[in-house]
Amino acid sequence: MLVIVASRWDPGAPALAARWAKSAVRILTPRDLSVAGWRLRSAGRGGAMIVAGGESFKQREVTGVLTRLPSVAAQELAQIAPEDRRYVASEMTAFLLFWLSQLRCPVLNRPSASSLCGPYWRREKWVHLAAQAGIRVRPVRRTVNGEGTGAEMASADSQTTVTVVGERTLGDAGPALHRAARRIARLAGVELLAVGFSGPGPDAEFLAADTVPDLSGDEPADAVLEYLGAAQAARA
Repeated sequence: MLVIVASRWDPGAPALAARWAKSAVRILTPRDLSVAGWRLRSAGRGGAMIVAGGESFKQREVTGVLTRLPSVAAQELAQIAPEDRRYVASEMTAFLLFWLSQLRCPVLNRPSASSLCGPYWRREKWVHLAAQAGIRVRPVRRTVNGEGTGAEMASADSQTTVTVVGERTLGDAGPALHRAARRIARLAGVELLAVGFSGPGPDAEFLAADTVPDLSGDEPADAVLEYLGAAQAARA
């Protein structure tokens, strides 16, 4: 069984589940953390149970996880008293961090200290990482309004995106950009990443990266499904 961890407002999650209908797929949202049926044990002891889509399952049935949820938002917890939502959201995020970290099946992406789906970095951090890897970058510029808050200036260029899924790369760009995207993903320690460039050619500049890429097309969705299946087969 594949599990997609996502917000209940994420339209990409049910679309993926429908696309992967030939496989057993369940969507796990923060609401499921309020449903009776969870049972986790430390030190890898057996008997763990999870809840996804309102139903309880044995954790050993989970063969792969796709995480599309950086953290649990208080606004999502309509079932919780308003005054308790921020605290509960924080506790739910910590619980998911523990659960995802101890899974032995393939997980895209593994959680980090800052996010449930890999590193949660500002654009400046991604640009710095790409520059360290020897990749041409577009400097980040910010403006400051009267209240002192900053905002990124939008790029006038149309962005070319290369999506990394394991060692596979997808996107209408030249080989140099595909290699650059894989290099950035390896340095970030993730297997799933959307990397944006200023164009498709070898002289294009790195713009940004996203650990929750758009998987609405056939090719990226199929690539993720194949990756989770191949990784589980290799582990077995």
